[in-house]
Amino acid sequence: MQYGICNLSIVPLRNEPSDMSELVSQVLYGDFFKIIEQRKQWIKIRLAFDKYEGWIDNKQYTEISEDQYKSLHDEPPKLSTDLVEFIEDENNQLFPICIGSSLNGLSILNHKYEGDFTNDKTDKTNLIKTAFTFLNSPYLWGGKTPFGIDCSGFTQMVYKLNGYKLLRDASQQATQGEALSFIEESEPGDLAFFDNSEGVIIHVGIIMKDNYIIHAHGKVRIDRLDHSGIYNVDKNTHTHKLRVIKKII
Repeated sequence: MQYGICNLSIVPLRNEPSDMSELVSQVLYGDFFKIIEQRKQWIKIRLAFDKYEGWIDNKQYTEISEDQYKSLHDEPPKLSTDLVEFIEDENNQLFPICIGSSLNGLSILNHKYEGDFTNDKTDKTNLIKTAFTFLNSPYLWGGKTPFGIDCSGFTQMVYKLNGYKLLRDASQQATQGEALSFIEESEPGDLAFFDNSEGVIIHVGIIMKDNYIIHAHGKVRIDRLDHSGIYNVDKNTHTHKLRVIKKII
């Protein structure tokens, strides 16, 4: 088994080994992984954080040892907390990293960082404050940053920045936590899941107080939440059908 760590700001994680393949997620700076398959120009990886799999260009990572992988896995995560910060590489060149990037591998990569970071679990009430950091971020299928993010990438990153692990896709996240019977039982920070006409969960958002929800739909936005689902305040119509509410924390 071989192992690697992302040495760039953002690396696309694709469904197939091709630059034209669907973007299924993103690998942020410092994310580390197992290499489960190799091609001439591509590697298939399994991320340590959420076990998500996909293909990345083999020029966009640094190989690490099994001991380094285990050390990174066992350390409390240190995550950048500013929207954009800068890393200084071994050639004294700067490059940007996004909020939520992992800083545990700085010494392995021989990089320097002088910005703020978090490495502790925070109070559940801080989830909404973190969610507002992404407000108005454009929707991007497979995205995980303020410059493009999808619904489950949004919820995953908000929870990650507060010290909690969510799986990557909405349908996967819906398997976590405790189901609630009514909206009235929910608290700010709980997750609401929504399905399509076939009953497949396709959307997720973070519940706020007073029956509001913040979610990624066109952009990260705030809408009303009722027993039917999400009521879009701009279109004056329901856009998503409520399936279940989950208390994760």
